[in-house]
Amino acid sequence: MPSAFATNMRFKFSILAIFLEVLIIVLFGIFVRYENNQPSKEDKLLLYPFFQDVHVMIFVGFGFLMTFLKKYGFSSVSINMLIAALGLQWGTLMQGFWHMKNQTINIDIESMINADFSTATVLISFGALLGKTSPVQMLIMTILEITIFSCNEHLVVNVLRATDTGASMTIHAFGAYFGLAAARVLYRPGLKEGHKNEESSYHSDMFAMIGTLFLWLFWPSFNSAIAHPDLQQRAIINTYFSMAACTLTAFALSSLVKHRGKLDMVHIQNATLAGGVAVGSCSDMNIYPFGAMLIGSIAGVISVIGFKFLTPFFSSKLKIHDTCGVHNLHGLPGLLGGLASIIAAVTQVKLRETDSPSAPMQAAALGCTVGIALVGGAFAGLILNLPFLGQAPDENCYDDSVYWEVPAEERQPAGQFSDTEDHRTVNINV
Repeated sequence: MPSAFATNMRFKFSILAIFLEVLIIVLFGIFVRYENNQPSKEDKLLLYPFFQDVHVMIFVGFGFLMTFLKKYGFSSVSINMLIAALGLQWGTLMQGFWHMKNQTINIDIESMINADFSTATVLISFGALLGKTSPVQMLIMTILEITIFSCNEHLVVNVLRATDTGASMTIHAFGAYFGLAAARVLYRPGLKEGHKNEESSYHSDMFAMIGTLFLWLFWPSFNSAIAHPDLQQRAIINTYFSMAACTLTAFALSSLVKHRGKLDMVHIQNATLAGGVAVGSCSDMNIYPFGAMLIGSIAGVISVIGFKFLTPFFSSKLKIHDTCGVHNLHGLPGLLGGLASIIAAVTQVKLRETDSPSAPMQAAALGCTVGIALVGGAFAGLILNLPFLGQAPDENCYDDSVYWEVPAEERQPAGQFSDTEDHRTVNINV
């Protein structure tokens, strides 16, 4: 790596990070106050275990899920932490501005959970761009995406009055399609034939599986954290059974589509989580456990099929290079979750359920979310593509040593491509 590039990045990153933190502190000083701890609001402390679970998902689950690249583990976990730390602060402000009282943003445990949710959108988009962007670019994308996300969330929840308790649409579909649109704008022709570091190793895949297990265990909390207290148990149960059914389906499909019937670790790390994404929008609805299991099973199928067939198609034909395959874990299951919520809304009306959501509003929420995500992601990609932001050259992609002090034993000379096959990103020369 050229020393000039390293020096240039040192000042750009440090100055931008300090500037953003100072700006946020000033805005917090002006607008943010504690929520009054009145006796009627003491029950909100019951949300703290949910907050802890979501917090673990954001910092541990998402972080380790992206450690599959053999020479990009430092960046995967630590830039994830950087994005989350900035995002939860900026998310508190952006979401708080829509709910101000007397020019004040009052924060409590619920607003902390929502701030973590806003951060999840950026972490999903980060997966599509993993290994190809600089820390400076990710700081900027965090600010842009959370700002646009908060506007879309306000539109979906407060204007359209759509139900999206587990955020299949507003977090997962939004984050996936925002990231894919940005990846299309930032597409690098020099990487279409692959890169020597864009592959996993036995140990890096084991670390990624740790992220999968943390996400899998805590996903019921993610889908139920902001549900109405009377419906939280239903949301937990629906997510619990959806993910269990999804896991069996994902294992079965992985063996079915692979040569000689062997399981693919890529599928197991990702597709087993698709059930939690897909059931999110209707997790608190009366869909019955068998309905949740049906949704989870379909999610497992479409996720594995996405990794097998859609990822290479996106790379070769659409020039969208999705490093982590977020379209298959978050995008497609997020769309399925939106469609499931539309069907569930129709069913609720027929069953004369009280406070049943409107199917047209659910459909409008899904369409608006995908549209805003694509436009917002393309806009963010244009901003991130500005040359002075310090994007690393193609030869330095997927390599921690560009931005980190790496132990000497890990700094190995460039080798040949491995015989292992990794279907997160399949680059085909057209």
